[in-house]
Amino acid sequence: MARRLRGAAGLCKVGSQLFTAEGPKAVEKIAKLGFGVFLDLKFHDIPNTVAGAVAAAAELPGVQLLTLHALGGVEMMRAAVSAVGPAGKKKRPALLGVTILTSHDAGTLRSVGISGSPASRALALARLAKKAGLDGVVASAHEAAAIRAACGAGFLIVVPGVRPANAWANDQSRVATPAAAIRSGADYLVVGRPITGAANPRGAAIAIVEEIAAGDKVRG
Repeated sequence: MARRLRGAAGLCKVGSQLFTAEGPKAVEKIAKLGFGVFLDLKFHDIPNTVAGAVAAAAELPGVQLLTLHALGGVEMMRAAVSAVGPAGKKKRPALLGVTILTSHDAGTLRSVGISGSPASRALALARLAKKAGLDGVVASAHEAAAIRAACGAGFLIVVPGVRPANAWANDQSRVATPAAAIRSGADYLVVGRPITGAANPRGAAIAIVEEIAAGDKVRG
C-alpha cells in the first residue's frame, strides 16, 4: 500500500495494529520508501513508562508525529516532552496529545464518567496539552476552530475521521470532509479506510489531495 501511494500522500500512519504485528521494522521499511511516519500508538501510562516509550519511539527512523493520550494528565505529558527535549532544541518528532476519539459521542463519554460535550472536553484537553509543552493535538474537525483560537497559530492540529463527501462514516461519530477539515484549521488530515478500502487507493488519495487543495484555497 505504501509503495502504491508514493507521491500521493505525505506521511504514512503506523498504528497499533501494524505495530503490534510487525513492530519497529514496519516503521523502518516505510521510512526507506521515503515517507515520513505518523506513529500513532497513543501512549497512556504512568509518566516514567510513557517517557521511556516516547524516547524509544523517537529513535525510530522517519518518525515525524507521535501520539499520547492527553487524558494521561499534565505530568505524563511533561515527562514525554522531557524525554525528547523541547521543540526546536533538536530534531525530534512532534508530540501530539489525543483529545477525544472521533468514535466517541456525548453518550460514550457519559458511560465512562466524563461529563460535558466532546467539543468542550477536547478543548479543555488541548489547553492542557499546550500547558504541558506538547506540540499539538489530535482532534476532530468539529473542535479544530475552537482549539486554534485557544491555542494559537503554531499549535499543530491533526484531524482524523476525515471522509470524502461520498464516503461512509464507518465507526466514526464526528467526521468531516477534507475541505471542511482544512477550513476548520487542520494542519494534517488522517485518512484511512477511504483510501485503503478503495478499489483504486492511489486514485482515491489523489482525489482527496484535490479536495484538500480546494479547502486550503478557501481558507487562504
